[in-house]
Amino acid sequence: MKLEDYKTILYCQDGSWVAEIPAIPGCYALMETREAALAELTHVFNMIGDEYREKGLKLPADTTEIVNA
Repeated sequence: MKLEDYKTILYCQDGSWVAEIPAIPGCYALMETREAALAELTHVFNMIGDEYREKGLKLPADTTEIVNA
């Protein structure tokens, strides 16, 4: 699966930006800017994808539901 196959959540917390893919445990980035968080998330996603492939596993499917409260 590719990064584009997943929903990304982006939010500001305590002055820093968090980008995360909820469907993949540990796939998040915390940076000073929105752009840096998204760029770092790409690196984290690729590292996790490499780890899964090395173990012969597939990344989990994205079942994240978007709900507007």
